[in-house]
Amino acid sequence: MPYSRLMVLIRFTDADSKRRALETLVGEFPFKSWSSGQMLVPEEALAQLAHADIPFRFEGSAAYEQLATLRDPAAAAV
Repeated sequence: MPYSRLMVLIRFTDADSKRRALETLVGEFPFKSWSSGQMLVPEEALAQLAHADIPFRFEGSAAYEQLATLRDPAAAAV
């Protein structure tokens, strides 16, 4: 299945919803997940999450500036 290049940010309100989303998306869609509860997913993944009845909040299209603020500030020094 081809993916669009539009990635969006979503957020889960609880750990169980995020866990269910990870289980639903793994192997089906590329994604990036942060400990804040946010997840970067292709726009096409939203329909699959909704179909699985997993609650999430849409936070918007992912701009580079927005993603740069999500980096883990506690990265280890090399």
